[in-house]
Order: sequence, then C-alpha cells, then structure tokens
Amino acid sequence: MRWIDKLERKFGRYGIPNLTVYVIICYVIGYLLLYLNPAVLSMLSLDVSKILQGQIWRLVTWVLYPPSSESIMLFAIMIIFFYYPIGTSLERTWGTFRYTLYIFSGILFTVIGAFLLHFITGGYVMIHGIKFALDGSIYTTYYVSMSIFLALAVTYPNMQVLLMFILPVKMSWMAVLYVVIILFDILNYIRGGLWFMAIPIVASLLNFIIYYLGTRDLYRYNPKEIRRKQKFKKAVAGGRVNHTGGVSKHKCAICGRTELDDPNLEFRFCSRCSGNYEYCQDHLFTHEHVK
Repeated sequence: MRWIDKLERKFGRYGIPNLTVYVIICYVIGYLLLYLNPAVLSMLSLDVSKILQGQIWRLVTWVLYPPSSESIMLFAIMIIFFYYPIGTSLERTWGTFRYTLYIFSGILFTVIGAFLLHFITGGYVMIHGIKFALDGSIYTTYYVSMSIFLALAVTYPNMQVLLMFILPVKMSWMAVLYVVIILFDILNYIRGGLWFMAIPIVASLLNFIIYYLGTRDLYRYNPKEIRRKQKFKKAVAGGRVNHTGGVSKHKCAICGRTELDDPNLEFRFCSRCSGNYEYCQDHLFTHEHVK
C-alpha cells in the first residue's frame, strides 16, 4: 500500500514504541475504575450527545472503557498471554509507525461510527417498542484488540498457537473461527432488533478490513483481466497443434505459429512478461503483457 509508505517517510518519527503496553494499561485503569468508582467511568464513555454538549474529553477517554465486566481474571490472562505477544510481534513485523497507524485508525473509525450512528438515529433507538437513549458504553476497544489478532493471522497464517495452552492450532484457522463468531454476534443483534450494536463492531474492525483488502491481489478479479486471460489461454491452446506434424523449437504464445509454419518468421522472448513467453514478429510488440 504505497500511500502508507509515503506517510511513513513523512511521519514515521511519530510512531509510538510498545503501543501494546499502553493499550493494556488502559484496560487495567478501566477495570480499576469499574470496580472502584463506576460513576467516574461513565463520564469517560463515547457518548456523542455529551460530546456535542462540550465534553470533548470523551473523544479520547473512551479507550479506558473496559470491554466486559465479566470474568476479569480470564480476560487478564488473555491480555498477558495472548494479546500482548501478538501485538508486539505485529509491531516488530510492520514497524512502529505502521502498527501505530493501524491501532489509531481502528480507534478513529470507531469514533466516526459513533457519530454516524448518533446522527442517523438522533441519539435514540427503539428496543421492543421502547425508546432508549444511546449509551456510550457500547463503544470499547475490544474489537480493536481483536483486529490485532486478525492482522497477525493474515501476516503469519501458518503460525501455530496453543489453544487452551494445549492444542496447536494454525493462526489462519483461529482467525476464521473469530470471524465466524463476529458474524454470529452481528446476526444475533440484528435478529434481536439491536441492529445499532453492529455499528461499533464493523467500525472497530474497519482498519483490518482495509488492511486485508489492501494486501490482496484484487486486480485478478477484474472482468477485463479475466477476459484477457481467457483469450490468451484460448489462443495458446489453439496454437499447440502444428500443421506440418514436425517438432518446433519456437512457438508464438498468441497465434501458435512456429518456424515450421513459415521459415521466415522471427521469434523473441518478451522481457516485460512474467514468465518465458515467446512471440512471433507480428505479435512481439502488439501483445498484452502477462503479469
């Protein structure tokens, strides 16, 4: 993704080393506030209506809001033994700036999603016929953390992790399982009339979606490219049979003619095509290059 290369050359010095540690510290502070003083924590959530009233600190402090108040010890173990290693591994692989950009883009997309949802609904949603104000507690960094794992799984699909510290499982399979769980959660929210709960999930994972699509070779799915390949294969297949019945040394990849068809034909390999493609003098400069 060339635009990221340009950003890194210009703003690379602003990358935050060991950003995963700061993310974990935010979780710790959030859980401490949850159990010591929940009233303070409620003043830090991503409540758009309160932000529009002037409480702009919520644009930043919402990252302290913990993902869940259930099974805090289990989540702490996951953070220490799972998310911390994969976060640091991803930072070493991508570099500090790219990893920082990835995390902050997930946070930014979540904020944008919160504002879009607020303006679409007017700050209120209907749940089973009852009108409720949107609660800022639905926005946490849980799925931003999830996007770290998914990104590492795409980067190292064959890496193995120990499921329940016992079973070795490839990262790619774990990622597929996570995606299925996320889609299941979204469908359940929609079926239960809580469609608005899907917005924070999609917004938080938008950084991973952009990264995934940006690292795929999507050009091969271009209809024009598909037709070109089909035309090329058809031309090559049609030219395999030599009408003279002899064995040739040269064959044009477009028309299939060989030196046995016409002794005056000249053949050359194209240096711009990916692979050893040979063309006759009539198609050497007119063919579409194979990439």
